Amino acid sequence: MQSEDLTGSVVAGYHLLERVGEGGTATVYRAQHPVRGVCAVKVLRSKLRGDRTAVQRFLREAEYGSRVRHAGVVQTYEFGEDPAGIHYLALEWADGEILAKFVHRSGPLALPLAATVVRQIAESLAAAHAAGIIHRDLKPENVIYDPRTQRARLLDFGIARDADLAPADRLTRTGFFVGTLQYVAPEALSGELVDEAADIYSLATIAYFLLTTQLPYVARSPRELFHQLLTQPPVPLGQARRDLIFPRAVEEAVMRGLHRDPKRRQPTVLALAEELTAATTQPLEAPRQGLLGSLKGLFGAR
Repeated sequence: MQSEDLTGSVVAGYHLLERVGEGGTATVYRAQHPVRGVCAVKVLRSKLRGDRTAVQRFLREAEYGSRVRHAGVVQTYEFGEDPAGIHYLALEWADGEILAKFVHRSGPLALPLAATVVRQIAESLAAAHAAGIIHRDLKPENVIYDPRTQRARLLDFGIARDADLAPADRLTRTGFFVGTLQYVAPEALSGELVDEAADIYSLATIAYFLLTTQLPYVARSPRELFHQLLTQPPVPLGQARRDLIFPRAVEEAVMRGLHRDPKRRQPTVLALAEELTAATTQPLEAPRQGLLGSLKGLFGAR
């Protein structure tokens, strides 16, 4: 299917300058507005305009984003349908790059920087939780990071839900989970409504990724990953890479956030961030290597 491109068009007063991203349901443009200046505009794909659920989900994302007012959340300006029938969402333009791309390019982050990024994301999530919103799709692809300022900001409430949402108002059928499998909490796999604990799990997975560039589960297929999430513990942080070691307190903080039982995780996203920040000041412990390893360390391996 040929990709849509509305570059050069004007949608609800926003002049679309260039296409900067696209997904299965929407395309994102850098745009110019006569009052707001440079903005980001997300446009629902034309093939989905007649899909009532897709339109509702798009508008719900916009409404949820507009409810969260925090410096760490990309601001929603307005949303709606223009005279041509195009559903749009206008957002603050945020400098930087997608966090996932930055980490893949730079490699594992130093402990203090990783803790800072996790704390910034946690503060943004806490604002969403205070507004009664569960993100449900927290991942590095939904965070924009500016290396110059070391500032991380949360974006995309595409599958977020209202914590007080009535079951009859759900846009996902029972038994079907939503989210990204590599970052989704195990309890979400049944398709049941999840609470803040699911975002805590996803934030802990982000912390794991920032520190190692790896993920807590290694699987060859989505089916295998699904099974592992339900039946197996994650790979301990200290075993993710042979070239990295962490203070025990760091590993304990991250792995607590990844606990399969939601009640065994930290009570809030801020508690996870605070625990990780405190843990980064702890000293490294020498690996246990036994007498032979100690002798090799003294005289050098032959």
